[in-house]
Amino acid sequence: MKFGDYVKVKSLQSVANFAAHLRASGLDLPVDEVVAADGPLAAPFRRGGIEIGNRFAVQPMEGWDGAPDGSPTEHTRRRWQHFGASGAKLVWGGEAVAVRHDGRANPNQLTLTAATQGAIAGLRTTLVAAHRAAMGDERGLYVGLQLTHSGRFARPNGRQLEPRVLYAHPLLDRKFGTDARAALLSDGEIRALIDDYVVAARRAADCGFDFVDLKHCHGYLGHEFLSAKTRPGEFGGTLENRTRFLRELVAGIRAAAPRLGIALRISAYDFVPFRPDPALSRPGALGPGVPDDYRGCLPYRYGFGLDENDPLRIDLAETKAVLAFARDLGIQLVNVTAGSPYYTPHLTRPALYPPSDGYHPPEDPLVGVLRNLAAARELKAAFPELGIMGSGFTYLQEFLPNVAQAVVRAGWVDFVGLGRMVLAYPELPADVLAGRPLQRKRLCRTFSDCTTAPRNGLISGCYPLDAHYKNAPENAELAAVKKAANLA
Repeated sequence: MKFGDYVKVKSLQSVANFAAHLRASGLDLPVDEVVAADGPLAAPFRRGGIEIGNRFAVQPMEGWDGAPDGSPTEHTRRRWQHFGASGAKLVWGGEAVAVRHDGRANPNQLTLTAATQGAIAGLRTTLVAAHRAAMGDERGLYVGLQLTHSGRFARPNGRQLEPRVLYAHPLLDRKFGTDARAALLSDGEIRALIDDYVVAARRAADCGFDFVDLKHCHGYLGHEFLSAKTRPGEFGGTLENRTRFLRELVAGIRAAAPRLGIALRISAYDFVPFRPDPALSRPGALGPGVPDDYRGCLPYRYGFGLDENDPLRIDLAETKAVLAFARDLGIQLVNVTAGSPYYTPHLTRPALYPPSDGYHPPEDPLVGVLRNLAAARELKAAFPELGIMGSGFTYLQEFLPNVAQAVVRAGWVDFVGLGRMVLAYPELPADVLAGRPLQRKRLCRTFSDCTTAPRNGLISGCYPLDAHYKNAPENAELAAVKKAANLA
């Protein structure tokens, strides 16, 4: 099957047709014919003092609708209200929150400071109240906050990158115009940043959050530590050095906020950066994704979870070693994702339609869904004592509950993480758990507007399906951006 020929999930109409399509495509993804309201997705999760009431989870997402000082706005509070009303009992951060100004991925990202702490605590209060109203009580609700520094992809003051990096990357530096020498963080600056994380974690505990997620995914700074093989000094080279940041974060947070849970979201594998195929692209139109020319970079010592001699092949040996460190540090929950939305979006968020700065999918997006879940399955088998969340479910659309129940029942994952779907149709988990039919007109069809909008400085949200955004003035601006990129 080639670019443009991928079968739309919506067109398959029935579970039987969807399962047949998977078989015909050679995709060994389990699918349950019937989803039971009181089945595996409704089962509580209990482990090491943690009790979570069901297996649905809200993924942490990067908002572009905060105030310039890093505090939430009415748009932010509305999203968090929806997260609570979703019915999911695990809220994995709800939001990527910067620990200081220079770590913001955009100038409207939340930042946890003394000035914003009260308002961010209010987000949690709003979420819990909405959950109680939708589900009758808040038993088994476990709410965290994702702490981050955006590193290579920091844009704290506008749309211009202001990167902080750990090492020179021959492909990413060229792709994003980064001067690695000017942007390089010293070991001393890293230690100061660790202190900032610890302060932010203590504030999160004071806000009432149950846990913090130490973000190690998607090309941001925590993720870059894991691939810092060419960096000299205490934070690079050996895997022990490359996990020093994580280990010192955990030690500092345990000392400052001993009752606060700690979780880890990790890009389990990475590939070389992709770009639109120049042979099939033309002005105003994106081609399908192809890998950048990496032949001069072999062995490829700039990625994580991949084969250095074949950087388009997954190798989870180091990923498993990091999870062993995490387990030994007392981390009990691990959220498995992949790649980066900046240079491998088809790995991170399988979708049929690209964002304006991306490329058309180089494969059937269902391949990406299975790749993500297969990695989570392998890690769960290696670490049965960890609570493992899978990602990439949104592309399954009307068949999401059927696959979600099947992979939880089969022990591939413990939790079903939903991101874009919760922006479009936040009550999906509540409907599934109540045995109600899905509201098909509200299902996310992966148009990627929730990425294209913030990439172009607009507030984040579901423009195609949420009237709040569809009727906003930003929708006209988004339409113009998509038209210029030939995505409309």
